Amino acid sequence: MHYVEQIGRYRLERRLGSGAFGTVWLAHDDELEAPVAVKVLADNWAHRMDIRDRFLSEARLLRRAGSNRVVQVYDIGELPDGRPYFVMEYADAGTFADLLAAGPLTVPEMLRLTALAARGAAALHEAGIVHRDIKPTNVLLRTAPDGTARVLLADLGLAKSLAQAS
Repeated sequence: MHYVEQIGRYRLERRLGSGAFGTVWLAHDDELEAPVAVKVLADNWAHRMDIRDRFLSEARLLRRAGSNRVVQVYDIGELPDGRPYFVMEYADAGTFADLLAAGPLTVPEMLRLTALAARGAAALHEAGIVHRDIKPTNVLLRTAPDGTARVLLADLGLAKSLAQAS
């Protein structure tokens, strides 16, 4: 993908990361005056309808979860070249993997954060969704108004509806 400065109404600031199927950007929503994360399907998968459907399914599952323990989806759209994207809540404090790389945590803090991630998985289960890929890079941290870390589950690319799960 050639570099773009804007996706829809979202002004791109920097790349946050990329995986096999897409890239996530930190962007700014000037209308709402808020940072957001924008996930865009990778160029090399744009022609595969099954991958495109899986990408869009992730956004729908995140939205369906409707929990403050799971990354919220705010918007969905399509680039001029036809690739889909979706706009999500931005986790300003990084991932659980980032936190672990910064140094050891105390046992009580590790237990607290793990319990919060488990509550996120429970919220998904209540919504009829199985994550299937919970790992430190898919557990995000967002600073709450009181300064504590909120734990959010993200990346439902491998998730399944319980109705479809084996």
